[in-house]
Amino acid sequence: MDTSFPADAPVVRAPRHAPVAHLVRGGVVEGVHYGSVVVLGADGAVPFRLGDVEAAFYPRSAVKPLQAVAMLRAGLPLDGELLSLAAASHSGEERHLAGTRRILELAGLGEDDLRNVPDMPFDPAVRDTWVRDGRTPSRLAQNCSGKHAAMLWTARLNDWSLPDYLDPAHPLQRAIRETVEDLTGQRVAHVTVDGCGAPLFAVSLRGLARALSRITSAAPGTAEARVADAMRGHAEMASGESRDVAALMRAVPGLLAKDGFEGVQVAALPDGRAIAVKIADGADRARVPVAAAALALAGVDPALLGAFSGAPLLGGGVPVGAVRVVDELGAPAAAGG
Repeated sequence: MDTSFPADAPVVRAPRHAPVAHLVRGGVVEGVHYGSVVVLGADGAVPFRLGDVEAAFYPRSAVKPLQAVAMLRAGLPLDGELLSLAAASHSGEERHLAGTRRILELAGLGEDDLRNVPDMPFDPAVRDTWVRDGRTPSRLAQNCSGKHAAMLWTARLNDWSLPDYLDPAHPLQRAIRETVEDLTGQRVAHVTVDGCGAPLFAVSLRGLARALSRITSAAPGTAEARVADAMRGHAEMASGESRDVAALMRAVPGLLAKDGFEGVQVAALPDGRAIAVKIADGADRARVPVAAAALALAGVDPALLGAFSGAPLLGGGVPVGAVRVVDELGAPAAAGG
């Protein structure tokens, strides 16, 4: 086990982010995205870092694979597509709703037992159809419903109380916190509430990368390996058919990837190489190109990453620029413009 990570919690401070990408229009830098990037080698060493990878930050939904590991350790009997859904920020497609219902049915529970916030489907096209059909926000459609259904089943299996399963002091959430600390190798710096209502634990970007590295490189049959296998084997359940994170997992053999709100991306390969990205302003348009560049620095063939170098910037309907990663990151493919 890599012991170079401190056991202490990361420092809570204003992150010392650095420029990670430029918005270039017509050859002129129109905007700058700040952020932080870390690349881990298979041995746990850090061959590349940019910005502040040690400050406490919220990984948002990028922590879901860790939460899923914790639930498996607590006895949750899921594998395959339903386990992938338990670690998902799903798009609200019918497959996601049906899968969440199935988890609730297996637990002997229903939608009314969920405590996540009602919402519309995350995917814009799915949401538009939902609205045209006259459907209203629901807990089932909210992108974290699979995780919440799995949390409820885990609580029921352990005879823990159900109505307060989101309380940070609940046995389930204490077990999740212990797993987060185990996998990241550091104590949680702070606890708050995520958008869905679940506890959210502050760790470092480096700690998050280490956690995913441990998940993808774990021995077969472990809780970690089961989560990695489920998400890689059912990428569309972990996100959605048209989502960039699913496309990234399909493009790079063996890659496990998870995104999170506010510009967070983490990804790891089976040998333990991993990357983690935080975009300071939360912009998705910078998250994907920066993550692709980090993966190239980790040794992924740049030819596999060309589709993730960023959508072109349009002017009058024609490409006039793009988001370009900074020179320190290099580029996995020409960004154009």
